[in-house]
Amino acid sequence: MLTQNLSEDILFVLLPAEPEISKQLKALNEQVSDRCEFDIIIDFSMVEIITSPSISNLIILHNWLEGSGHRLVLCKLGFATRCIFKTVGLDNFFAFAEDKAEALATLQPDK
Repeated sequence: MLTQNLSEDILFVLLPAEPEISKQLKALNEQVSDRCEFDIIIDFSMVEIITSPSISNLIILHNWLEGSGHRLVLCKLGFATRCIFKTVGLDNFFAFAEDKAEALATLQPDK
C-alpha cells in the first residue's frame, strides 16, 4: 500500500489488489484509530474486485474518520467494484470520485 501526504490534513492511499486489500486496510485502521487527524482518499485503480472483509474495514475506517470530523473518499473504482458497492447498498454510504483531482475537490470546503 502506497501512502502519500497530499497536504497536512489529506492522506492519499493507493490500494494493492486482493488478497492484500484487507490486510492493508486493517493496518490503516490501526493507524487511524490512534489519531484521526486527516481526510483520506483511497485509490482503487489496482483493485479488480473487493471482498467482504475489505468492505468491513472500509466501513470501520469511514466511521472512525466521520467520528473525528474527517472524511473518506474512494476514487478510480472499476466497474465490478462499483457494482459490488451498489449491490450491497453502500453506493450512498461512501463518497466516490472518478480520480484524485475530483476527490481533492470533494474535500475542499465550500466557498
